[in-house]
Amino acid sequence: MKQVLGMAKVGWVVGLAMAAGLVSVAGAQSEEHGRKWKPLPPTSHIVVTVVKGFNGKPLPNAAVIFHAVREGKNDGNLEVKTNPDGQAIIDVIEQGSHVTVQVIASGFATVAQEIDVDGPTKALEIKLQRPRAQVSEYVDNDGKPAEVKPGVQEPPHPVKPPPPPPPAANPQTSAPQ
Repeated sequence: MKQVLGMAKVGWVVGLAMAAGLVSVAGAQSEEHGRKWKPLPPTSHIVVTVVKGFNGKPLPNAAVIFHAVREGKNDGNLEVKTNPDGQAIIDVIEQGSHVTVQVIASGFATVAQEIDVDGPTKALEIKLQRPRAQVSEYVDNDGKPAEVKPGVQEPPHPVKPPPPPPPAANPQTSAPQ
């Protein structure tokens, strides 16, 4: 009885294998009716390194935004945060794209740079600077640092003068009676 059940299992497995083989053969025969399959376009490995401009140290957790345009068609925006080494790595942008890379970090001026993705790899280093004073046509302010420091700004509070000291007490001298 055990041999009959064992043979039935083997027959069942062989039957499934044959059915699977028939399905794949039937699928190969009807290629003209199937979906047109296009291979994915080649992508590029892009590494953007973000460093502080004043000391060259990596800047972690900066937002790096990729805006890709390929053949006049907008491919959308992608945002990647930098790792502790200051690197943002992306592997999904197609070769032949024109990409605008924008870097935003707290306490630093926003930087944008345009690149063309030509080959399988692309490396880019961006140095972020502290914000500068706004350039004006009427005032000469080349290279002057911003008067307002980065971060949360509070309005100036009036400084109250300290209260006057209490009047000096006149010590009462008492003569012994």
